[in-house]
Amino acid sequence: MARPDKAAAVAELTDKFRSSNAAVLTEYRGLTVAQLKTLRRSLGENAQYAVVKNTLTKIAANEAGITTLDDQFNGPTAVAFITGDPVESAKGLRDFAKDNPNLVIKGGVLDGKALSADEIKKLADLESREVLLSKLAGAFKAKQSQAASVFQALPSKLVRTVDALRAKQDEQGGAE
Repeated sequence: MARPDKAAAVAELTDKFRSSNAAVLTEYRGLTVAQLKTLRRSLGENAQYAVVKNTLTKIAANEAGITTLDDQFNGPTAVAFITGDPVESAKGLRDFAKDNPNLVIKGGVLDGKALSADEIKKLADLESREVLLSKLAGAFKAKQSQAASVFQALPSKLVRTVDALRAKQDEQGGAE
């Protein structure tokens, strides 16, 4: 029979895995408490960074339906539970790891799919959701402007063509 405190910890971690869009596993060996505090701030407001026990976290991940992380629960592990934009948090982790080589990104999960450490770094290279949406809106607006120009050009081309035909007929009529 599991101890009540361990069962409560597993239940809490399971809820965090289920309510998160993404989770990133890191090794924090060698980081000071002050550095961990800085890391937590750099992740943004949509992420929680928690130092966890491997066995309990592995059980919680399995209960949440995430089995792809099982081999990454070794050594001192901390998990960043991300509920908002995963790109922002991935950038925070990447930038912090550049300045502090003791932070090692092991891997993670995004919407139920496993991510390697390299894939998390690629995710960090993406632009934020807001920037991508504004670029998409700009592209739509540009296409609408192009369509409006085409539709506006058609009647004016027609008028010029009709005028040219009329002028040509007047020249032929006057020459006879």
